[in-house]
Amino acid sequence: MTHYESRPASWRVGPVGSPLYSELVTEVAITDEAAGEFVEVRQSGRTDIGKICIDPAEWPAMRRAINRAVRACRKDNELEGPL
Repeated sequence: MTHYESRPASWRVGPVGSPLYSELVTEVAITDEAAGEFVEVRQSGRTDIGKICIDPAEWPAMRRAINRAVRACRKDNELEGPL
């Protein structure tokens, strides 16, 4: 029998009430490009790729989301067995 899980893999950090597409919203996500999981931080509306801007007021919430994502990353040896 195949077992399934529900796993949070991304968080949106932004001002209360902001829509998800807002330029003020930052996405923190667990990503895997077939070489192991890592954390990616993205902002929409950025034209200068490779750069994020952090308002000091948003840092505590962003730091919590990044810490949560890093703790949730799986090590290669934690991946499920053969399919």
